[in-house]
Amino acid sequence: MERIQVEKKVLSENDRIAARLRDSFRDHKILCVNLISSPGSGKTSLLERTLERFPKGTRVAVLTGDIQTDNDARRLARFGFPAKQITTGGTCHLDALRVERALEEWPLESLDYLIIENVGNLVCPSSYDLGEDAKIVMLSVAEGEDKPLKYPSIFAKSELLILNKIDLLPYVSFDMAKAREYARQVHPGMKIVEVSCTTGQGLDEWIGWLEKRRQATDNTDLRGSNKK
Repeated sequence: MERIQVEKKVLSENDRIAARLRDSFRDHKILCVNLISSPGSGKTSLLERTLERFPKGTRVAVLTGDIQTDNDARRLARFGFPAKQITTGGTCHLDALRVERALEEWPLESLDYLIIENVGNLVCPSSYDLGEDAKIVMLSVAEGEDKPLKYPSIFAKSELLILNKIDLLPYVSFDMAKAREYARQVHPGMKIVEVSCTTGQGLDEWIGWLEKRRQATDNTDLRGSNKK
């Protein structure tokens, strides 16, 4: 009982800070997305391909979370956009307080997009609201197509599923049709995009989704739909 009460208190405080972040993003008309996957699914590679396709002058910044090292932030900073590492020191997820502290030195009025790359994990990040407009879950074809059934919480809470590394389909036993079926069993309205960071297939659709979602930031009925 004591542990449950502590967890509820932690999540309650996190939600309070997340609400403050969400209000700030709304005020500045920033689209904030929270990218979540298991380790090795290709989140950082996707962000590299995304940043290199954004026109110079695009008002985008990236926060990337890892247990140790700042390797991902250094990889992403090469593209000339602000990128900052949040090192958790062992915690398997980002929380709203870490995000708020990481943003203290960034002028939000200079941003249209804030992309958060969460720590590689499909369980813990699903419980922590970061003030984002949308959670995005990534699944690579090198994993099992039944992950939506094994980790339903994050798939249920995510607005978009990115099926990554599709260039490997000839070499793995991943069943794309079943992956789509399982994802929509958990979340019937989920948008699904198939992507290869190696060949570039699907990247235009992914970036188009970001741009369209950004256009909705003035519509308060659409914002905050992924607070849960």
